[in-house]
Amino acid sequence: MAQQSANGLAPYDQLYIYYLEGHLREKNSAFGSCFIGNWEEGETSFLFFSAPADDAVDQLLGQEPHLILADRFVMPYDEWHGDPVEPFAAGRFLIMPPWRQVAGEPGDIPVMLHPGVVFGAGTHPTTRDCLEAIEGLCNTESIDSCLDLGTGTGLLVIAAACCGCRRNLAVDLNFLAAKTAHGNVRLNNLEDRISVVCGSAYDFLDQPADLLIANIHYDVMQDLVARPAFFDKKWFILSGLLRSEAVKVEAALSRQPVSIIKKWVQNGIWHTFLGRIG
Repeated sequence: MAQQSANGLAPYDQLYIYYLEGHLREKNSAFGSCFIGNWEEGETSFLFFSAPADDAVDQLLGQEPHLILADRFVMPYDEWHGDPVEPFAAGRFLIMPPWRQVAGEPGDIPVMLHPGVVFGAGTHPTTRDCLEAIEGLCNTESIDSCLDLGTGTGLLVIAAACCGCRRNLAVDLNFLAAKTAHGNVRLNNLEDRISVVCGSAYDFLDQPADLLIANIHYDVMQDLVARPAFFDKKWFILSGLLRSEAVKVEAALSRQPVSIIKKWVQNGIWHTFLGRIG
C-alpha cells in the first residue's frame, strides 16, 4: 500500500482524560472546542479533552456535586488505542484513518474509519474475523439488510453496506459510540444506506434484517440468542466470545433451528460464529 496523504499525524497529540464516579446530568455539557466526548461505563464517566481542562471539570463538579473526580490521566492518542492507528487490510477491505489515506490494490474495498476515543479501530482479532465473515457471506448470498448490535465505531455495518447491503441499522447503548459510528457513516458517504441509533440491543432486536451482527459482551449475547426475535433473521455473525462463553452459546444454538456454517478461533481464545437460521 502506497501512502497518499503526507499528513500521518493522529487527530490529537495528547488525550486529557478525567475519570469521574457518577453520570453527568447534562449529556452534552458545553466544555469548549477541546472537548472530545464522554464515555459512560457502568456508574462511571470518562471525559476526554485534547487540551488540559482542569478549570472546566472543576466547574462541572461544582455544578453537579454528586460527581466525584476519581483520577485523571494524560497519554498519547495512539497509546489509548494500544497501538498506532494505521491503515490495514482485512480481506478485500482496506481500512484507514482519514489522516493516513493510502492507495490500495485493484478490487480493494476502501473504508474510512475515525475511531475517535472509542475502542474498535479494527485491529482486534474478533473484528477481523467478523470482516472476513461479512465479505464471504455477501459474496455468496444475497444479503439486502443488516442489523449491527453493539456497533462501536460502526466498522462492521459499514463493511456490510460496502458489500451490497442496502438497508442497515447500527445500534449502540453508548452515546459516544453511536456518535462516532454516525461520523464514520458520513465519512464513507453511506447515510442513504445506514442509520445509527443510540439504544439497547434488546429494544432493536425485532427489527427485520437478513443478517444480524453482534460483536458484543457475552452477558448481552446470551440473552439475545434466547429471544424469539433472534430467529426471525436469516443469518448471524456472533463474536467477542471467550472459549467458555462460545461453548455456552453454541450449546444454546444447538437446540434451535440453526446451522453454524463456520467458526473462527484466534489464539485459542476469541471465537466467532457464522450461522444460518431455519
